[in-house]
Amino acid sequence: MSEASDETSLTGQLLIAMPQMMDPRFTRTVIYVCAHNDNGAMGLVINRLVGAITFPDLLEQLGVARGDASDEIKVHFGGPVESARGFVLHSGEYIQDSSLQVDDAVALTATIDILQDMANGNGPRRSLLALGYAGWGPGQLDGEIQANGWLNASADEDLIFDTSLDDKWERAIGKLGIDVSMLSGEAGHA
Repeated sequence: MSEASDETSLTGQLLIAMPQMMDPRFTRTVIYVCAHNDNGAMGLVINRLVGAITFPDLLEQLGVARGDASDEIKVHFGGPVESARGFVLHSGEYIQDSSLQVDDAVALTATIDILQDMANGNGPRRSLLALGYAGWGPGQLDGEIQANGWLNASADEDLIFDTSLDDKWERAIGKLGIDVSMLSGEAGHA
């Protein structure tokens, strides 16, 4: 797997859906990009809950013992790809052999062990549990950005793991110093 150059890779950054995003799965979403290279891109929506399933429900379906911390954990909609598969985006101090270290502060793990640790209060310091992910084929994400579908911004732990979802999209755009009302769907080239 060849990596995209550091100048073009969006790994570890946020994708913010433009206001005119027509795909209802991604309207007003903020996506944390876990990987972006010549083979495509993968990320997790960080501002939308699944709603139909709770963490205790998920543990029961997987046959994992429910711990004391189970009720506090929310299940997010990570994206439309492999929607039955769970992913945990988490702070970088918790690492398993199977974890993908995105950067120094953030990692991604998709094992039952991390769910058990989270249920028992022994998981990562900060985490976001998601079902499914957002994925793009080679060059697809770059094309969507050029077509004015997404903005990108630097990520920070507070925005990624903050449980206040209602205004996360606005706060992500605010990181760019942009007033949402000033955004246009028209691509402009100087």
